[in-house]
Amino acid sequence: MGRIFETRKHVMFARFARMSKAFNRVRKDIEIAVKAGGPDPKSNSKLRIAIQNAKSVNMPKDKVESAIKRAHSKDTTGYQEIFYEGYAPHGVAVLVECATDNPTRTVANVRHIFRKHEGSLGNAGSIAFMFEKKGLIKIAKSAIPDVDEFELELIDHGLDDLSYDDDSIYITTTFVGFGAMQKVLEEKNIEINATETQYIPTTTKELTDEQKTEVKELLDALEEDDDVQAVHSNMQ
Repeated sequence: MGRIFETRKHVMFARFARMSKAFNRVRKDIEIAVKAGGPDPKSNSKLRIAIQNAKSVNMPKDKVESAIKRAHSKDTTGYQEIFYEGYAPHGVAVLVECATDNPTRTVANVRHIFRKHEGSLGNAGSIAFMFEKKGLIKIAKSAIPDVDEFELELIDHGLDDLSYDDDSIYITTTFVGFGAMQKVLEEKNIEINATETQYIPTTTKELTDEQKTEVKELLDALEEDDDVQAVHSNMQ
């Protein structure tokens, strides 16, 4: 198979690296999942995934249970998932995933960050067509005796791409096949360490090192906002 996503594997799960931010994001994922499908992970696959991600960032069990209880309470309105689209400096396309209980606050913050870093917030649909929605699954490399054989086996189950480093294997699927791939791994008793959806650019924009630094300042500022769940760009 091709390795179109090989150079991007280092960013696949980068959002889990910053612990305090990761806890906040996972907590929101849990609450959104509970609101959508109930508090039982056995019957709520989205919640099951969120709990897996909570484990991957070592989120304490009591915090996970607290998030589930909070979301299940009738006193909470829950979070709304919103996407914003815009351009960073040098024409780099940016997709921003948010989970917010106050869209007015969120759009104002996102617009301010774009403007502050010489970017611009665009209209819905203005750049989304430049990205493909993919499912990403992370498992331990130690769980797979033969990676090449494992890759060939997963092709029959909708594998889009597979890459790995010393510790982990990163499985990419189409979004449509995301759930089916998780089920296949569960049936094989392969523990899933983390999952997420990501928007992969169909084409990338090459920049100089100086230009990359300018764009990265905008992307980092967006990532740091409490309402932002993930940021995607077509910067190479």
